[in-house]
Formats: sequence, structure tokens, C-alpha cells
Amino acid sequence: MERGAGATLLLLWAMCCGHARAVGSSRYTIEVTNGGPWGDWAWPERCPDGLFAIGFSIKVEPPQGIPGDDTAMNGIRLHCSLERSVESESGRWGAWSEPQWCPHGNFLVAFSLRVEAPKTLGDNSGANNVRFRCSGGWELEGPGLDWGDFGNWSEVCPKGICGLQTKIQGPRGLLDDTALNDVRFFCCSR
Repeated sequence: MERGAGATLLLLWAMCCGHARAVGSSRYTIEVTNGGPWGDWAWPERCPDGLFAIGFSIKVEPPQGIPGDDTAMNGIRLHCSLERSVESESGRWGAWSEPQWCPHGNFLVAFSLRVEAPKTLGDNSGANNVRFRCSGGWELEGPGLDWGDFGNWSEVCPKGICGLQTKIQGPRGLLDDTALNDVRFFCCSR
């Protein structure tokens, strides 16, 4: 099947049979089931009206070695256009990656999160990376760490992703820090 035909079928399935959760009368969120358990949901951020996410960047702390405290992915930034970006709360560690962009005329429609399973003993890191699917079927993967596993893909936002909300564990002093644990994205309503 050609890439364009597959994307069309995927979008038709999402409009007909998808399970994106309604929020209010015209907003939807997409989520995944493998997010980390720590932290609290921060404030939501949305692209300005009429814009949708065409790319993203992530904030990543490199491995800290032993006996360091690894937090891995600390934030996600959506690029709504070449000049405008939005982000919910981010952890304080790491640096922002260069943006990754959907091919011209495409936009972000679904995501998958790489999360390290909680450990009873040892250093927990929460979410480690994210990948997105563009409207044309292309996949983009962030330059995060490879600890843990990618979970299932979220449902699809038929009209694109327009915002996000992160689940962040704040700094804990001498205790184990994880920073970003989970994220949900808002679907465009038009």
C-alpha cells in the first residue's frame, strides 16, 4: 500500500472508529497507557487558533553515570509554525534538541512514548523518548535515551495535534528524580 493511501485509511478509521477522548464540546485529547506513575499534571498549552503542530523538540538530560540520578526526557515542545512553539511544564535538567519537522504540508497526528518501567531498587527515569506520526504517514523519533520500551501508538487526531499537557515530577532533593513521566496531546477541532 502506498504511504498516502495508508495515511488516508488511518485518518478515515480515526474519524469513524477512533477512541480519542472528548474534552469539552469540541476538543479532544489523545493519550497512551504506558506513562510513568510519578508527578502531577501541569498546565495545558495550545497552538494559537488556526495553527497546528508541524514539528517538535525534546529536552533531554544525558546519562549521569554511577552514582548519578538520571531523569532522561524532561520536556516536549510543539512547533506550531516555523516561528511559534508551545510547551507545558518541563523538568529543569538537560538541553533542548533541534526541531524535527513533518514533511512540507504535513502535521503531527499521533504519538508513542518510550518509558522505563518503575524499579523497586535503583534509579528511575520515567519517560525517555517520544515519537510522532505525521499526517502523510512519516514517523519522527526524538533524540532521547533508549531506556525502557515504546508503548502502543495513541489514537489519531484527524485534524492534527494543537497542544499538550505534561505530567512532571518536580525536583526532590536527594531523592530519585524522574522529571517527565507522561504527556497528553490536544487534537485540533478544525
